[in-house]
Amino acid sequence: MNAQLKMAGQSPELLGLDSILVGSLPATLMTPNAPDRYTVEAVFTRKTDRDEVVAIQGTDTRAHLAAHGFPTVELHVADRRLEISNTSLEELRDGLAAVIADRLAEISAALVVERELAASRFQDASVREQERAASVAALAGSVAFVRRPPRVDTDEGAGVSDWIEEGGALRD
Repeated sequence: MNAQLKMAGQSPELLGLDSILVGSLPATLMTPNAPDRYTVEAVFTRKTDRDEVVAIQGTDTRAHLAAHGFPTVELHVADRRLEISNTSLEELRDGLAAVIADRLAEISAALVVERELAASRFQDASVREQERAASVAALAGSVAFVRRPPRVDTDEGAGVSDWIEEGGALRD
């Protein structure tokens, strides 16, 4: 029996980023008053699920970014957008975008493997439960509430003769 489970919100496509929301960038970019670091919003390629959001915003992702030279960058999921804080377009262009893309793909792939393993365990448990239930039903079916034939005592006559030898009966 092959069973496939569809997890809520799960998509077979790896999570990625499509484009930057230019309208969300600071209005002063490329002017003398431009900030050095700011928040850049990027659009996901699909809707994220709860597990992906937790992983993206988790300490492992922060450690991953720091290990790749981006210790001050923070990621936050807001609906279908990834808010990348404490960065710049230049930093994204020069390598941060690739590091984030790789991390999103790693998260998606790890969750797919985790879900497939959980589905396999669920399937195995379901098969074991079906086998157990069938065994219980078979055992219950083997129980018969049928009266046994009356017991015939073959030593009934011998008991009377034993009493005669006891001296309690009259002899002829």
